Amino acid sequence: MFLVNISHAVFVISTSILAIYGLNMLILTGLFFCRFSAKPIRRSPEKWPHVTVQLPVFNELQVVHRLIDAVANLDYPLECLSIQILDDSTDDTTDVVKTLVSSYKAKGLDIESYHRSHRLGNKAGALAAGLLHARGEFIAIFDADFVPPTDYLKSTMPYFSSSKVGMVQTRWGHLNALNNPLTRAQAIALDGHLVVEQVARSRNYLLFNFNGSSGVWRKECIVSSGGWQADTIAEDLDLSYRAQMSGWEFRYLSDVVSPAEIPVGIHAFKRQQFRWVKGSVQCLLKHATRLIGFVEFSLWKRVQALLHLGGYLMHPMMLCFLVSSIPCMIYVDFSHSLPQWLGIAGLGPPVLYAIAQATAYRNGLLRFVWFPVLMLFGLGVAVNNTRAVVEAILGYRPDEFLRTPKNSGLSVSVYDLYETKNDKTVWLEFFFAAYAAAAFILSIQRLPTIAPFLALFTLGFVLVGLMGLLEINRASRNIKTLKEELAFLDQDM
Repeated sequence: MFLVNISHAVFVISTSILAIYGLNMLILTGLFFCRFSAKPIRRSPEKWPHVTVQLPVFNELQVVHRLIDAVANLDYPLECLSIQILDDSTDDTTDVVKTLVSSYKAKGLDIESYHRSHRLGNKAGALAAGLLHARGEFIAIFDADFVPPTDYLKSTMPYFSSSKVGMVQTRWGHLNALNNPLTRAQAIALDGHLVVEQVARSRNYLLFNFNGSSGVWRKECIVSSGGWQADTIAEDLDLSYRAQMSGWEFRYLSDVVSPAEIPVGIHAFKRQQFRWVKGSVQCLLKHATRLIGFVEFSLWKRVQALLHLGGYLMHPMMLCFLVSSIPCMIYVDFSHSLPQWLGIAGLGPPVLYAIAQATAYRNGLLRFVWFPVLMLFGLGVAVNNTRAVVEAILGYRPDEFLRTPKNSGLSVSVYDLYETKNDKTVWLEFFFAAYAAAAFILSIQRLPTIAPFLALFTLGFVLVGLMGLLEINRASRNIKTLKEELAFLDQDM
């Protein structure tokens, strides 16, 4: 009976938390249409300020040329522009960077590469090291998979006319959104965050974050807020909260778009998700106590900040809901167990993502037809993301940097050889697929209300697990073929 009561409590708590996050997505969608804040001040300066563009790269052989070329072609006065390539690479990326730096230097560009022989602090460490050599009062940051438009700096710098503004974040676009179903689904998810959520928070004086790339910082803001810190793997989110709690204002520009590459494979997607989830939970643990007692912010602002930092807690709640569903359906009377507003909360995700697509694209409704695929992937990565949450809570900090693999038009075989690794969560995904299928069958008789959710869980775990398994097997075959070719060449020589 004790285990039944525990299962019942877990079921009610998990469904309630999921419902809260669903309702908050509806609230943010409503706030998106509100314009409580005044229009950001945009005043072109009489003299353009000096900007240092930082490009942190780590083994980005496939995309680093494209990145440096794009930044080198920014439409900004040369005397006011410096470029830093913060290269921590351990492969041939370093040679490519040196060649490009030499070429652009000869053309009169102020460009330097800084190569570290260690990975101390990972990206945060690289940014901090580069900051010591940064000229001027502003720092623009782009990750390796971005291609900023030529007018990027001239579009963003006017918003720093107020000395209170510490950071300006711009929207991410997508270079390869139409590549496959996975990239289409990710594009919808990213648009939901970048088109609706960030705008809603910015317009309504709520805390929001630097997204790690395609943003500009006032150097003073970084330094006065404690600088880049490496005690989380979400250094962008961490600094964002420290800066805003230090009194700095942020601006979000949805009409300035820097396209970036979306992960094309399930391994790359799960790896990126793992880093984002773990880093966000680390920041929640780091800042929650201070936020709760931070009376300079309204209660509403603090609640929204905590929901923002804890957004990825939905994934372990999904697994809790799933695992507790079978014992509860067998032993518990559900007549008073489910939150009455659960159905309304379920409208949160589709409404938010639909509004994002309709706002960002002329054919937004056509793009939105891929939303069911996003749901499947979102549920299917619950095991991967729950593992990230657990590692964050336990304080597990492996030395490996969770770099997001890039494709940039590589052949499948080359991409697999370079990026695909064994995925330990695949078999757990198949296990939960079987469990969800059993729960679905049981729910048809016992609790039809949750049957559609359980069906989605089943399909999501099968989809993600099968894609992961196929990707690993494909990579293994390609590696075997390469070894055979190399052995043949050795014999021939």
